[in-house]
Amino acid sequence: MKRPAVSRQELFARTPVPKALLAMAVPTIISQLINLIYNMVDAFFIGRTGNSYMMAATTLTLTMVMMNVSLSNLFGIGGGSLVARLMGAGKGDKARQVSAFGFYGAALIALCYSLLIGLFLDPILRFLGASDATIGYARSYALIVTVAGSLPSILSMTLAHLLRNTGFSTQASAGLSMGGILNVLLDPLFMFVLLPRGQEVTGAALATALSNFVACAYLLFAYRRASREAPLSMSLRAARTLERAHVRALFAVGVPSAILVGLFDVANICVNIIAAAHNDLVLAGMGIVMKVERVPNAVNIGICQGMLPIVAFNYSSGDHARMRAVIRTARLSGLAVSATCLLLFQLFAGQVARVFLSTSAGDGASALTTVGYAALFLRIRSVASPVQFINYHTSYCMQAMGNGRSTLAHAFVRELVFYIPYMFLLDRLFGETGLAAALPVGEACGAMFALFLLHRTIERAGRERAQ
Repeated sequence: MKRPAVSRQELFARTPVPKALLAMAVPTIISQLINLIYNMVDAFFIGRTGNSYMMAATTLTLTMVMMNVSLSNLFGIGGGSLVARLMGAGKGDKARQVSAFGFYGAALIALCYSLLIGLFLDPILRFLGASDATIGYARSYALIVTVAGSLPSILSMTLAHLLRNTGFSTQASAGLSMGGILNVLLDPLFMFVLLPRGQEVTGAALATALSNFVACAYLLFAYRRASREAPLSMSLRAARTLERAHVRALFAVGVPSAILVGLFDVANICVNIIAAAHNDLVLAGMGIVMKVERVPNAVNIGICQGMLPIVAFNYSSGDHARMRAVIRTARLSGLAVSATCLLLFQLFAGQVARVFLSTSAGDGASALTTVGYAALFLRIRSVASPVQFINYHTSYCMQAMGNGRSTLAHAFVRELVFYIPYMFLLDRLFGETGLAAALPVGEACGAMFALFLLHRTIERAGRERAQ
């Protein structure tokens, strides 16, 4: 019974850094990529219709889906980081209480989010930029994926975070990957076989919701099995007896992490609103790019999520030299991925855009215009990839060390001081091209601020250890 726990402690504390990071990050990267396919496959199959208005509608609802990620981070990243630190400090019983609190907290907040969206769906869609031509498609998708499907989606991601931070990275990745693979298989079945022509968006939504339910069921099973060896629990009593100090510690990391993704979602909402003000085809083109650019982001977030429990464990155990080595190795890996994707997007932007929207079906003229916008936006926005990784990396490092204040400061400054103001300014000066250019400019400014915060956090940790 204790042998697996010892092997995970060996992984976190003594396994060579590249090997340890590889063991934790590879399953996470795979699940991130499959989960990305899971989210992109709807756009891919909808693109086969050649209907730019359907594509614009799914772009609008992406912000609602991304809010699921934000809410799952509240208890998944916050709880998972704290569990890893408690494990490093040898406090397994407290870690078990934290995991139970995270589980029930995620379920409750998911239900509240579903209710809120259900009550105010049409006003929210109009605020996001839905036109008369897109609101019907957007409503259909949001009712199924967000209103009915947020609970299994948020719970799945939270369970995956908790599993990963106790060393069960493979099981966490398998659950999320299962949902992605199933969605790839179900999308064409629901969209082009079971439902009539014109209902492709509804079919995509049904496939996504069903996949979420299956993934959640598997992760619940994996979580219960892992609880035999790791400090994981679904006991309501354990959740209710969690000390206030640990609740505060969970939210100290979870709230900034949720706000970080939430503000990213707010930024995407602003992009959609500004793009929609130009026209629906600009919105559709931007929507394609916002999905494509998630490829390097998915790999890099996988690296960061694999890094987080190792950094948290060694931070808590006092081995700061190993912690710094993990941080450096992860940083170099992510920058290499970003540079490679940047080069590929510059060379093949037009071909990538055509993958997501057919120019030979439906309204060919509108589709060609949309693809042209997408190729232009992709070449501009992909320049942000390396500095965007620096923002992710530094944020995850600070979360691992329990520094919620710096994480929160970074989130607000990155989005509200830099990116969103640049978005409105550059769009006013240069139109839709300026809107695309706001991402690399804003992310570069955010990255410089993030590196300053991380340097200060590591220096403070060193002083505390010396004392």
